Amino acid sequence: MPKAAGPATYDRTDALRQVVRGALVAGGLGQTDPGRPLADIIRPGMSVLLKPNWVLHVNQSGRTMDCMVTHPAFLLAVLREVVAAGAGRVIIADAPIQLTNFDLLTPPAWRAAVREVGGAVPIEILDLRNTVAAVTRGKLVATAGRRPAVRFVLFKMGSESCLEPISDQNGHFRNTCYNPEDMARVQRRGEHQFLLCREPFEVDVILNLPKLKAHAKAGITAALKNLVGINGDKNFLPHHRVGGSAEGGDCYEGRKPFKRAAEFCLDMANRRIGRHSYAPWAMAAAALNKVQGGDLEGKWYGNDTTWRMVLDLNRLLVYGRVDGTLAPTPQRRIFSLTDAIVAGQRNGPLAPEEISLGAVTFAENSAFADLVHAELMRFDWHRIALVREAFAPMDYPLVNATPDTVSVHCKGQELSLAETGRVYSRAFRPPDGWAGHIELR
Repeated sequence: MPKAAGPATYDRTDALRQVVRGALVAGGLGQTDPGRPLADIIRPGMSVLLKPNWVLHVNQSGRTMDCMVTHPAFLLAVLREVVAAGAGRVIIADAPIQLTNFDLLTPPAWRAAVREVGGAVPIEILDLRNTVAAVTRGKLVATAGRRPAVRFVLFKMGSESCLEPISDQNGHFRNTCYNPEDMARVQRRGEHQFLLCREPFEVDVILNLPKLKAHAKAGITAALKNLVGINGDKNFLPHHRVGGSAEGGDCYEGRKPFKRAAEFCLDMANRRIGRHSYAPWAMAAAALNKVQGGDLEGKWYGNDTTWRMVLDLNRLLVYGRVDGTLAPTPQRRIFSLTDAIVAGQRNGPLAPEEISLGAVTFAENSAFADLVHAELMRFDWHRIALVREAFAPMDYPLVNATPDTVSVHCKGQELSLAETGRVYSRAFRPPDGWAGHIELR
């Protein structure tokens, strides 16, 4: 069950490490040695994957990066605990969006600090993206094939996918800056393919290290949503369906002719990625979209696609084998240590605004973690499909208990979900497209 510890800051290394360690101990680790709590799950010589949130190298809101990504000081504090536990090998890895400058997320000074903390332990810092992109003179240029094909695992979920119930129209799934025809080949009724990076299926222990933020397409992003970063190709990841809710889509509410025309132009542009003809179609899409405002990315409370894709990825990681098949029983656990010291409110994941929460949470189950995270943000988890549906009956379930069984341990106390909210929560501003729909009343 999730446990919380706080308040905390990033500027005092020893104090930050103590808060991280305190969250682990409150979570039931360190029974033998409280000074090395991760030794309960990391035996000497084991390989460990640290999965931060490195979504983008710049905060599009103009605010600081403290509320944008897993803080570099937080990562170092966790790494110290991993090394102290006796890890034999550590991988720090994520797959940010295509336009991300990975070197700015992992600058030389921080890499040097990682090597210093690691000592004799081999540590790899990996950019898991197979495709990166850049905009040059109005042309979006994508470079694919950056990683060998053997470093990916292809899964075919078929009708077991959470996307199957909304797959009545082939070719209607979208990811904003990707060719819709590529997605149509892998995401259609009865198919539902996902290409995941091989690393999470090869290590002994996974430590999920999300940043707690509001999310424009999913409501919140933390333990569950952070696992999108294990994907190998975002052409496989539907984020919304084309059209408005009145015509079978979920990109926006109702029926909006100018936005529908803008979507058509955006599709034409995305079919021309890497060609000079991309720019005029992209400009036409932007001009048409301005007429009725908003965006073309499904950033609202009616998005019924993103949460399904996220839960599929979580199920694949829990039950997936390295040969691309699903086992009948869980193959691994995902432990989450969430950086909620400076969290992100409003229009995350790419344009969050700071809100100081001063907390670190530890959980052995991502669904229960996000149940507590929603409460800490004063969001109603019943109104957030990503959290609510994680507890719904399904094949390859993510939980074996109900939300009412959650217990939160902090500062020597055991609290209910509601008590945790009363004592430790702050009123996060929801994403613009969710305002008035998910706040606790």
